[in-house]
Amino acid sequence: MGRLITTLLLGSKKLQTRRTCRGLAWVFAILAGVTLAAASAHAASRLAEFLPKVQVAELVPGAEKLGPLQGEPPVAPAYNTAGQVLGFVYLNADFTNAVGYSGKPIHLLVGIDQKATVTGIRLVDHKEPIVLIGIPEAKVVAAMNKLIGRDIGAIASGAEKPPQVDIVSGATVTILVMADSVVRSAVRLVRSGRLSGVAATATTAAPAQVRQVDTDRSEIRSWEELVGDGSVRRLSLSVGEVSQAFARAGNAEAAGNAETGRAEDSFIEMFVAPVSVPTIGRSLLGDEAYTRLRERLKPGQQAILVAGDGAYSFKGSGYVRGGIFDRIELLQEGSSTRFRDRNHTRLGAMEAAGAPELREIALFVMPEDFRLDLAQPWQLQLLVQRNVGARDKAFLTFELDYDLPEQYLRSTPAVAPTAAPAVVAGASAARDALDQPLWQRIWLANSLEIGITIAGLLVLTAIFFFQDALVRRPRTYVWIRRGFLLFTLVWLGWYANAQLSVVNVVTFTNALITGFNWEFFLAAPLIFILWAAIAAALLFWGRGPFCGWLCPFGALQELLNNLAQWLKVPQVKIPWALHERLWPIKYIIFLGLFGLSFYSVALAEVFAEVEPFKTSIILKFSRDWPFVIYALTLLSAGLFVERFFCRYLCPLGAALAIPGRIRMFEWLKRWPECGSPCQRCAKECPVQAIHPEGHINVNECIYCMHCQELYYDDHRCPHMIQVRLKRERHDALASPSMKSGGALPKAPYADRNRVAQTPAAPHK
Repeated sequence: MGRLITTLLLGSKKLQTRRTCRGLAWVFAILAGVTLAAASAHAASRLAEFLPKVQVAELVPGAEKLGPLQGEPPVAPAYNTAGQVLGFVYLNADFTNAVGYSGKPIHLLVGIDQKATVTGIRLVDHKEPIVLIGIPEAKVVAAMNKLIGRDIGAIASGAEKPPQVDIVSGATVTILVMADSVVRSAVRLVRSGRLSGVAATATTAAPAQVRQVDTDRSEIRSWEELVGDGSVRRLSLSVGEVSQAFARAGNAEAAGNAETGRAEDSFIEMFVAPVSVPTIGRSLLGDEAYTRLRERLKPGQQAILVAGDGAYSFKGSGYVRGGIFDRIELLQEGSSTRFRDRNHTRLGAMEAAGAPELREIALFVMPEDFRLDLAQPWQLQLLVQRNVGARDKAFLTFELDYDLPEQYLRSTPAVAPTAAPAVVAGASAARDALDQPLWQRIWLANSLEIGITIAGLLVLTAIFFFQDALVRRPRTYVWIRRGFLLFTLVWLGWYANAQLSVVNVVTFTNALITGFNWEFFLAAPLIFILWAAIAAALLFWGRGPFCGWLCPFGALQELLNNLAQWLKVPQVKIPWALHERLWPIKYIIFLGLFGLSFYSVALAEVFAEVEPFKTSIILKFSRDWPFVIYALTLLSAGLFVERFFCRYLCPLGAALAIPGRIRMFEWLKRWPECGSPCQRCAKECPVQAIHPEGHINVNECIYCMHCQELYYDDHRCPHMIQVRLKRERHDALASPSMKSGGALPKAPYADRNRVAQTPAAPHK
């Protein structure tokens, strides 16, 4: 099997030439797409595409026709037979982010009248796997219809809280995202002042005093003091209290299906505190962790700590599967937000004196598009679920109110507006910010991360272009490589969560088939930049730049193996005959996942868990124990066999190796003696990418450049040793002592012995 796949991958020279031409066409097409991405993102809204799929009366009762699109983002006015405007129809994704579990936008047409009341909702396009292959779409739509009739104007002004829809068991994340996008988009439409029956929710008169967090007040306080004055708020529920709540809601089956057998057992003990307030943050996190948090937060951005214990987890498992913490939601003045795994940091303990040991402690940073005003009250809502029958679940919500104690606040005189034009200009600027595409706001909000990542890519490019000069200084090069791997692991991986995955390949391919949208891919700036850089690097170096330098999990494997070698852990050398039959496994895994994605993208994503990337990099091992054990097993194997996972199991490495064959340049140099008789490079290659006959298998090469260090080393490479000896002999003959009749010095014994003992090529 190994030789068969090798033959298919390598092929004849003519076949390689034809493949190279076709491959180049594909790569240039990808690069052209990357270059034109910004232009594509400015494409017209899909509202006009979806409007013909519905009857206008379904969205705005009493309406007979739709008028031409107005404004940006566009809305379509709905008219009755007399020509009166009864309301408007818009697309949720034009106003707010609506990316669901699938990683693709969920498109909903929303009808709203001129008094800011939702009049109709229609699901017109989605790629949610759980809805496509499991839960009936009608059930999802029925849950969303609970929003019809809600007064968005009251929500936009903060007079009412965002409404809660009925949760559909098995599609929690999808329902929450859809409901949030409808409410959030309607609020933004109302606040923009584009509904003639509702005034824009802009403040016309400034209050006499403005309350702000007093950042100058900073002290260390005990847990008892923090809880006592309300700095830390607590929600305590027993199993019996939750059962009674389900009974009052009319769900007797859920009430009888308690988590434990005793009603007095703790269901959840949940604590909440804003740790971006100096005193609270220093007390709960400690000075060092608080300082790191302040450096991480952008101006105006806040962070909260949520801790819990008991039979129920406030984290749940939604963040493991879809990256969303679906059991908690933060609400303030009609707006709400949920946290994703990129907003989360797992904490082991709280530093305040007397703080209890709790099972779950999490630090959440507010998403970029949500501004939490700590001077105003806010709530953390807990979604409680219980099994009902074999598959269904029942849901309830409990709220934990938070109002920052006055001791942490200070009042400053408000600056009154000087003139009406300033108010108009401010409102115009607000509308411009609202109309800005989501991906642009994300890129602007992450400008620092983008700059650091691009700088890292430029450094890596310089390393590759000046590799000859670097590898001539092995010690310097080794530390440069280790430093870059540390940057990849800590910055790209654990901090920025920019770990690429075979899921990206599957999603990209599926998007090309089902309807490509650049805006979804642009919504993750670092992932987009890395893929664009890797697409360009395929032309020069194949898969090596990513697998050997830019993969956080690969960096983790190599750094751990370096540590293991320093600790004298024995290294296992896989026999070549077995090695060449093991490395095709990753190609088989990739082809299996790729083929499965055409049947079901959701199923392919489940099997893509063969990659331990999410467990070890994205979630930092904060996951269910089977996933953690799997990741640790692979890392343990890598202590004895360097980059074990990269060599034999990584489907993403296989996906990149196939187009990597089209590279146009040969940067790795070889001597005629390489492979026959010399085997030194082949034996010392960390991933055994060099065949016994001497050629480098670019499909397996991670571009660590160890062979290039040997190539120039005149004390380890037999060819260079001979060159050095000849040079030394020539210099000796040209010396004044030789000219006067001195004896010719012999080659050092060690060098002669090294050349003599160079192993011969294996017999074929």
